[in-house]
Amino acid sequence: MKRSYTLLFVMLFVVQHGIAQVSEAQRQQDVQSIDNLMEALYASISGEKGEPRDWDRFRNLMLPGSRLIPTASGEGGVNSYQIMSPAEFIENTDPYFVENGFYEYEINREEHHYGRIVHVMSTYGSKRSKMDAEPFNKGINSIQLFNDGQRWWVVTIYWAHESEDNPIPERFRG
Repeated sequence: MKRSYTLLFVMLFVVQHGIAQVSEAQRQQDVQSIDNLMEALYASISGEKGEPRDWDRFRNLMLPGSRLIPTASGEGGVNSYQIMSPAEFIENTDPYFVENGFYEYEINREEHHYGRIVHVMSTYGSKRSKMDAEPFNKGINSIQLFNDGQRWWVVTIYWAHESEDNPIPERFRG
């Protein structure tokens, strides 16, 4: 009887706090194919306003030493970039994602394979909620992947948002 109360408490806590962590079995499945990895990557950073993100799932995808590199167009035509570790990315984005809601999804993908390395050009859309009709932002993630013979790893995610001066090329629109 005590065990059923404990299980009920855990289930109520998870429902009340919106915790949607995936199991170890799911994390292992996430890295067995490029399709699974890409789905897990977008899912781990996405969620409704107030929902915690599954940062353990996100970290599981990342090769030790991996980097995330957002770019921006600056004033006077000077472009900029920022290089972050996964921990720095989480620290910089988590409060914003939870406070505002952030749902990113893949629109189109182009892959270039050479043995154990793959380059993925993944066109994305960003919404505040999965239910939003249109994205508030679009862009392209340039993602480098590595297969160590056991699983896939994210080495780098390097991205740029679409703008008037930087439209997404037709071939990446989907």
